[in-house]
Amino acid sequence: MVHDHGAMLRDKTNGGEMHITILGGAGFLGRKLAARLAAEGRATSLTLFDMVVPAPLAAPFPVRCLAGDVADPAALAAAIPPETDIIYHLAAVVSAAAEADFDLGLRVNLQGTLAVIQAARGCARPPRLVFTSSVASFGGGQSAILDDDARQMPANSYGAQKAAGELLLQDASRRGLLDALSIRLPTVIIRPGRPNAAASSFVSAILREPMLGLETTLPVGEDFALWVSSPRIVVEWLLHAGFMDTSPLGMDRGVNPPGLTVTVGEMLDALSPVERARVKAVPDANVAAIVGGWPARFLSRRARALGFAEQSHLPAIIAAFREDDLAATRADRAL
Repeated sequence: MVHDHGAMLRDKTNGGEMHITILGGAGFLGRKLAARLAAEGRATSLTLFDMVVPAPLAAPFPVRCLAGDVADPAALAAAIPPETDIIYHLAAVVSAAAEADFDLGLRVNLQGTLAVIQAARGCARPPRLVFTSSVASFGGGQSAILDDDARQMPANSYGAQKAAGELLLQDASRRGLLDALSIRLPTVIIRPGRPNAAASSFVSAILREPMLGLETTLPVGEDFALWVSSPRIVVEWLLHAGFMDTSPLGMDRGVNPPGLTVTVGEMLDALSPVERARVKAVPDANVAAIVGGWPARFLSRRARALGFAEQSHLPAIIAAFREDDLAATRADRAL
């Protein structure tokens, strides 16, 4: 039994109560999503949950900031009270970290998602649950052009854990326990802050670090292609997924959003000559082995038909980072 709660959610947005929880609420996407929800007054209460207590958020409604383990049922019960209407499940151990520590990846990415499903069963009404899956859940590499019905064949543990989470959420939706939508995110650029443990961290670093006046390394060749998206468009996708009518999805709860295919060379060419010179080629076989299996081209026809917005061109992505995050990143890194 597949339920759609889009009409109920839209009615609530027009005057009823709307209780939203963001798991991974201290991360940069969680913070940007929370800020949009606050600015647009889309909720009557918001819970931000992460491994560390998320920073306070100014909002026209109550905001709770909680710390805990996403695989801990007691912590999730506090983060997802019975009145919850929408759960954004952004919490994860990133790709290279999940590859390096198999048990950690299983506990957070798989057992954590199981725990979220169980917590959602305690809600008064089956909640909408938006799950950030990943391009890493697919294989095929550089030559692949994937349609919407392409089979997920991950070539890394992170992707396998994300694909497994999608199946579990799809079945929970079929059973009427929740109303899930899994967005298979492209590589998100340009991430603010510092490099992280993701195998794709270099994709942001080769743009961000030169803009900060710092040198960085490039582990793959300039002809390497990637499927990318900006933080701005990802927030738009998350908002759309949270409030859309999910009845057209039927049993298939996974969506390949309309990302952008670019090569590393095209990314470097978008920098100034001085900035470009700060990127040094240093091949890394471990990174190349992980990202080399990720496809770079998706047709994304279904997502467009469902109303997911198109990713803009690369210069707009870079301009958005300069406008939204460059100054804050400089301050965060004391530059």
